[in-house]
Amino acid sequence: MFIADNWKDYEIIDAGGGDKLERWGGVLLLRPDPQAVWPISERLPAVDARYIRSNTGGGYWDYKRSLPESWSIAYRDLKFVVRPTGFKHTGLFPEQAVNWDFMRSEVRRFKEKHPDKPFRVLNLFAYTGGATCALAAEGAEVVHVDAAKSIVQWAKANIAECGLEDRPVRFIVDDCMKFVLREARRGRRYEGILMDPPSYGRGPDGEMWRIETGLYPLVEAAAALLSEEASFFLINSYTTGLAPTVLSDVLRVALGERGGTVVSEEVGLPITRGGLILPCGATGRWVG
Repeated sequence: MFIADNWKDYEIIDAGGGDKLERWGGVLLLRPDPQAVWPISERLPAVDARYIRSNTGGGYWDYKRSLPESWSIAYRDLKFVVRPTGFKHTGLFPEQAVNWDFMRSEVRRFKEKHPDKPFRVLNLFAYTGGATCALAAEGAEVVHVDAAKSIVQWAKANIAECGLEDRPVRFIVDDCMKFVLREARRGRRYEGILMDPPSYGRGPDGEMWRIETGLYPLVEAAAALLSEEASFFLINSYTTGLAPTVLSDVLRVALGERGGTVVSEEVGLPITRGGLILPCGATGRWVG
């Protein structure tokens, strides 16, 4: 398992009973998590807000005290704007820090061999840009693609929060497959590609996405954008029932002729009480 255990500003204090108690900086949030099926402690500290699921779908935040609309938390040399949203999320997936560290190490490895060459990364389904910020901080050139304009604006705010406005980052609001196919026609090439596809969704023009039918065609098309000196291709998945092995199989089929190594694992976060690990999806990595 890939475990994101280097956080200082974030912590899962406890988990169980279908919930997880998290510390986001100085704010305590209680959010649902279907993986936490064991009992939670009966002696929890007072929370600042709890997300309550609705029987008809969605839910709402029950605030125990007044909170700022948003606040900032740090991971190493990075800072991110977080805030409670209507869909229980905060705009950041802390478990992905283990992948940020991996990709930064790949950028450093490449630059040691090729100090005068740019390291170009394509970030698909890039959300609020945690990986974009990490890669930009390491000196990579990043193309950040997401279908939601409001989410791209949030990513821009994170870049600013990190003090990286001067770095070569392009923000694109587009359907990921359409953008990949256009990049292929333009002859663009990348040293790193990552994607975090949802189970299902829609593009800016109503394009329908389902991971079961869309994942392999997208990976195959994106693989054609890798340069001869490419370092990594990373896939994240939070789709229930999609095993880590599926991700490594997809990468092996799509990139098999390139050689390299492929590994896939669950991704997890440590739980302070009891020393447990909370599983948080899966990641597949191809390393050239």
